[in-house]
Amino acid sequence: MLKLTSDVLRSDLPLVETRVKRFIRDYVQKCGANGVVLGVSGGVDSSTTAAIASLALGGHSVLGIAMPEEETYNATDVQHAKLLAKKFGFNLEIVDISPILKAFFNSLPVYDVADKLSRGNLKARTRMTCLYYYTNRFNKLVCGSSDKSEVMMGYFTKWGDAAADISPLMDLYKTQVRQLALHIGVPEEIATKPSTPALWPGHLAEEELGIKYETLDLVLFGLEHFMTTEDIAKQLNLPVKLVNNLKKRWLATEHKRRLPLTAKLGYRTVGSDFRLPYTSH
Repeated sequence: MLKLTSDVLRSDLPLVETRVKRFIRDYVQKCGANGVVLGVSGGVDSSTTAAIASLALGGHSVLGIAMPEEETYNATDVQHAKLLAKKFGFNLEIVDISPILKAFFNSLPVYDVADKLSRGNLKARTRMTCLYYYTNRFNKLVCGSSDKSEVMMGYFTKWGDAAADISPLMDLYKTQVRQLALHIGVPEEIATKPSTPALWPGHLAEEELGIKYETLDLVLFGLEHFMTTEDIAKQLNLPVKLVNNLKKRWLATEHKRRLPLTAKLGYRTVGSDFRLPYTSH
């Protein structure tokens, strides 16, 4: 039986680095793009993605966009983004999205300041819109920074922070992203800082998820490898109810990980049995 210890999440980091860099470089070249654009929040996921994209393409081909807004502004996060850009040589622009958000809030007849979730998701989708403007403007691709833990949990905004052309770290759990971050030289203060989607003040990922990433990743690793929730709970000394709830959330959020569904009406259906190569090159 598979043993759920921290060792199962240890990666061959030089190999992971090589494969991720090759993946980024290959896709950008095949698309004929001038590089990548990505949101840089100062957190571990976006910082690791920006760093490894710079190592893959050269910093001159990477444009990081920091998008603070007044409700959740954190000076340390902005400083971390600047520190990272200087170390890895990529370009960084700081775009205050507060005026854009206010325009949305003032324009929506049904806007409710008390609806924290809808307000927060609008922030994530606004950031996505800004990133895609930059890609259109400079013939680049949006490089996402989602990790496997958050994608499996559906812990992202649909068509928001997970919207991207490529997402190189999506097959690495959060703990593995932290390992890779330290391996490629992301400063420890960034690699180990608590994760936050920054959708409202004091927003911390582990508090909202109700579990530490070190434990969550082992639960998800067990589910990925077809272990029963009972076996996972027993090995990790967790309540079976907690593991069952995590599995239910994983299954219930599958719609967030897929393209829109359509009725099967034609001979071949886009996204189902009518598939083409990602690039024409």
